[in-house]
Amino acid sequence: MVLDPTLTAGRDRTYWRDRVITDFLDDVATATPDKTAFVDPRRSITYGELRAEVDRCALGLLELGVGPGDVVSFQLPNWIEWIVLHYAATRIGAVSNPLIPIYRERELGFMVGLARAKVMVVPQTFRGFDHAGLVEKLRPDWPALEHVLVVGADSWTDFMATPWEERRDPASLAALRPDPDDVTLLIFTSGTTGEPKGVMHTHNTVVAANDPLPERLGITADSVIHMASTLAHLTGFLYGARLPVQNGATGVLQDVWDPSRFVELVEEHGITYTSAATPFLHDTLAAPNLAAHDTSSLVRFCCMGAPIPRAIVRRARRLLPGTVVLGGWGQSENGLVTLGIPGDPDEKLIDTDGYPWPGMRIRVVSAEGAPLPAGTEGRLQVTGPFLFVGYRERPELTAASFDGEWFDTGDLATIDADGYLNITGRSKDVIIRGGENIPVADVENVLYEHPAVTAVAVVGVPDPRLQERACAVVTLADGASFTLEDMRTHLEQAGMARPYWPERLEVVDALPRTASGKIQKFKIREMLT
Repeated sequence: MVLDPTLTAGRDRTYWRDRVITDFLDDVATATPDKTAFVDPRRSITYGELRAEVDRCALGLLELGVGPGDVVSFQLPNWIEWIVLHYAATRIGAVSNPLIPIYRERELGFMVGLARAKVMVVPQTFRGFDHAGLVEKLRPDWPALEHVLVVGADSWTDFMATPWEERRDPASLAALRPDPDDVTLLIFTSGTTGEPKGVMHTHNTVVAANDPLPERLGITADSVIHMASTLAHLTGFLYGARLPVQNGATGVLQDVWDPSRFVELVEEHGITYTSAATPFLHDTLAAPNLAAHDTSSLVRFCCMGAPIPRAIVRRARRLLPGTVVLGGWGQSENGLVTLGIPGDPDEKLIDTDGYPWPGMRIRVVSAEGAPLPAGTEGRLQVTGPFLFVGYRERPELTAASFDGEWFDTGDLATIDADGYLNITGRSKDVIIRGGENIPVADVENVLYEHPAVTAVAVVGVPDPRLQERACAVVTLADGASFTLEDMRTHLEQAGMARPYWPERLEVVDALPRTASGKIQKFKIREMLT
């Protein structure tokens, strides 16, 4: 992939280790081949077995014509096959493009097309949806795609059953080890432009993003790390797919979130650490079997994506007395930038979004770009070793997102005198529903396509569990009708992922506007709340 060299040329390499994730895999598999690497709902795998499957898959990808810099897209649940594919792609210098399982025709069609994936891997079905059928429908729109492998069908089974190591020398893989400054990850994030953005990370940026966790959070080889958030989110990618291997620990994966099952898994495997959006903690505390299981091993519950209400923190201390709940903030573009520090006073743990990780720097600036003093609200900017290296095929957007070395996050924030961050709002028009970004502009564009709708604004309204839910506020053509069911049918026909659908509809005579005609969403929010 072609990168803008100015994005990395001046960066401080102090925190870059010039290692790739398969280096860590090889170290752990050599030292402890019989140790459990990952457990998913279907099977478990040791480090020795994982390395063997990764190498076989890597050799198989080479047989399919995949080479350094090629993109391998995969829309898989949190299964061990996901892990194998990512590490196999890394082994040969290919780029991993994980895709969230909820994506449907609209999102998937755009993302795989922009990625120009050479290979696509999907499940036959997952949660009742025919992923293989959708890929076949979209395949004519992806001229770069050469191969489709379906987990749960013969294509994947035969692929992984083939002894590629007898056809190609496994020793040849060493020569394909990528440069740590090469792109390893293409991950899509929702934005305000009406289309998803393909965020590119190098091996160095994502390895560095995990390096502070052992010291800050006590992650060791004895840790058992749980992940229920999709591995195709950066949270799941970093702390579910890679953190265990970087530390020689064991990973426990959930493919479908079920708080009661999570409580059972904590006792069964001695889970010590999990990362998830705040609603996952809310659900865990409400699990009907919580009191019946031993959860004393769980020492860290890190909440990403939304603030942690004080009431939830108090309940966690009562119901999970051995667990420290920490809140943090980050983005696909910059990993986890800030996180609470165990032992911090409550006013820091609860009322802020944490303190920057080593090497990461934050600042707030005025509308004109001038740095602002502590306690003053402004535009939040970030720089440091975890920062991405550009948006795929969007050099103008990449350039517009940077102020010199500083990335403009699109969030509004204050930074207190001690350096702790407090997110106060968003300059970007994005709703965060349970840690999942809803691409407001894209949803609005689809709703505008309905013949009954003359104007639309999608806004977030507070929700006690998910922090925000989406509400569509519309005006209609004369004599037209438009119900919540009509909206759902329209969005489904448009191929939009169900979690992006507004869960509330309000029909109004007119939307509040400025003198220049711009819709005033803050007034709509006031009206709704």
